Parts: sequence; C-alpha cells; structure tokens
Amino acid sequence: MSAPAEWFREWFGETYLSLYPHRDEAEAAAGVALYLRHASHREGDRVLDLACGAGRHLEPLRDAGLRPVGMDLSATLLTEAAGRAGARGSLARGDMRALPFADGAFHGLVNFFTSFGYFRSHDDDARVLAEMRRVLRPGAPFIMDYLNAPWVRARLRPESRGELDGRPVVQTRWVEGDQVFKRIEIGGDDGRPPEVFHERVRLYSAEALEGLLRAARLIPEARYGGYGGEPHSQASPRLLVLGSAT
Repeated sequence: MSAPAEWFREWFGETYLSLYPHRDEAEAAAGVALYLRHASHREGDRVLDLACGAGRHLEPLRDAGLRPVGMDLSATLLTEAAGRAGARGSLARGDMRALPFADGAFHGLVNFFTSFGYFRSHDDDARVLAEMRRVLRPGAPFIMDYLNAPWVRARLRPESRGELDGRPVVQTRWVEGDQVFKRIEIGGDDGRPPEVFHERVRLYSAEALEGLLRAARLIPEARYGGYGGEPHSQASPRLLVLGSAT
C-alpha cells in the first residue's frame, strides 16, 4: 500500500472539513502563545502562517498586534478561513515549495499542526525550508509544529471506524520506512464505490529536522514537546522547534 505523490491536493477539501469539523481553538491559542514567548515582535509585524488551513491561528496572531498572512494550497480551507473575523485581505493561495511572496517579506513565520513532510521527495522538503528562509528577514523568528516520530511509532492506532452522514468510515494507519500513512475509506456499503483519500507524512527525528533547518539557514534555538512549553522527549506527543533565520 502507498499513497498518491500529491495526495494533499485531493484530501484537504469538503470531505476533510466534514470528517474533522471541530479543531481546538484553545490549542491554537496555546501554540501561538508559545511562539510569542520566543519571538520579539513589534506592533504591526507581518507573520506568515504557512499552511494555515482553516485559519484558526490567524486570530490569536492578530490579537497580539501582528499582521498575519495565511497561505494554503487548499481553496476549500482558505474559503473556510475567509469566514473568520478579520481574515479578509490576509489570505493567499500557493504551494509551499514556491511561495508567492517577495524575499524578506515577513518578520516571522509559523507552521502549525504537522504541515510539513508531505512530499515523496526529500528534495521537496528541503525546497520548502529554503522558501521559508527566503521570505523571512534576517533574525526573523519561526516555529515548526511537527509530529514526534518516536511517539507516532509507539502509539500508532492501526485502524479506527466511525460514520459520516450515515456512511461508514474506516481509517487505516501504518508505517512504511521513514513515512507514516493513513488511508481513509468512506462509504462503499451501498453498492457504490467508496471514496478513498490518503495521508502521508515523513517521520523526521528531532535531530534530522533540526539538521534540515540548519542547512536552510534556519537556526533551531529551542525544542518543546507540547504547546505549554513542556520539555521534549521520545514520549512527547509533539515536536515544536523554535528558532530564527540567519
């Protein structure tokens, strides 16, 4: 079993929003608060929310006096984000491998909720980091919120079942090499073919991810295991790396 090379083009649409309708706003605020404890921003600084999804981190960034710009590839998720208070004029659609912004356009960058490592090629992952560095000013702070590979390997649930609008949903998960996969099958019990979607994320260790960041001139300065600033360990559910551009 595998996944399409660019599975994310199909998955982050209406079905995704229907299956995961509620994301934790308090978690989003905590992630932004952790970033702001590390960052030294001035009022009105422009901060890029890279892979902003439905935009739940934009409001706490704006409440802190910053000018967030949310960028995502999914038109569906950007439409959802546009419905949030104050989001108008602060959203852009684009591919994180070729950001539609000028060099040094931002005073900071946030990348939340495991929105990295989606590509089949390591070169594409490196290209994302190079683009992050390109659009940041020297000294600009960043945060990367990523899965914690040892935790995923130890706690992965092979299968879960549920229901969406009366249709059965089966989610299957597995690890293949250095990547974790998910197959989402919806329906298929009424004589019609099921809808099938995929996820794939590369399982970078903390050391490997920080090495990639350094190679892109993004210098790690702190590592945490949770949004409350908990110390990072193999048992941490998250890997949060904070640093700055050289």
